[in-house]
Amino acid sequence: MSYCYAVASGKGGVGKSTITANLAAALAQDGNRVVIIDADIGLRSQDALLGMENRIVYDLIDLANGDCSMDQAVLESDTIHGLFLLPAAQFARAKALDPKKLAKIIQSFRTAYDYVLIDCPAGIERGLRNVLNAAVDELILIVTPDDISVRSAERAVQLMESKKLNRPALIVNRLNADLVRSREMMSARTVAEVMDLRLLGEVPEDDVVSRAMLRHSLMIAYDCEARNAILRIASRIKGGNPPFPAYGCRKQSWLKRLFTSPVKEVIPIDDH
Repeated sequence: MSYCYAVASGKGGVGKSTITANLAAALAQDGNRVVIIDADIGLRSQDALLGMENRIVYDLIDLANGDCSMDQAVLESDTIHGLFLLPAAQFARAKALDPKKLAKIIQSFRTAYDYVLIDCPAGIERGLRNVLNAAVDELILIVTPDDISVRSAERAVQLMESKKLNRPALIVNRLNADLVRSREMMSARTVAEVMDLRLLGEVPEDDVVSRAMLRHSLMIAYDCEARNAILRIASRIKGGNPPFPAYGCRKQSWLKRLFTSPVKEVIPIDDH
């Protein structure tokens, strides 16, 4: 049975597209056929994340309007077997996509792929509404552990509820264990409790993510903690139950405490 997940965020800059790309790749590496639909019309990014930016001929709008076939529009990854991409239109606006046509595309993809992941536009404007009107199976909300991101995400949840949709699962991104431990940053569990959402995963801040993006490659190709977090999320989507690491919430061993530098105090300039 095929599943369609819409990956959304209340605001930009929280790592939604990066998590979508790497999660899709993790599912594909486990033997599934996975397609990403980049629904961020006018601001596509999945092609660059997957190293396909020079291969695009047709896009989501072309397919929706019947200007090409599915085989012409969908690109297969050269590096990850079973991973495919339907790119967004770069020079169009959200209103160019009819939700009914998007729903038809999703329905056709269900027969060809095990997982359909939609990279939604950030925010709560028309682009997200188009996806929510296309009858996806489940929603995943990406948030960072700060008040602004949480507040924006709560508005996205309100929009989902107005559409009579189930409440989304939550992924908390860019957690800093030291800041959580010093109580300057909310833990993933705290964010989930504040938003009253089921926690699907927690992803730590990891320099490897940025370095992988600079190389137009995916961070799950590297041995890093962010990769481990994505693999745990993929396992939960497939029905597994790996433990949550609870970054910053568990007591460190005495040896790690001995060799870990304390969090540097932040002092306002005027206080010097």
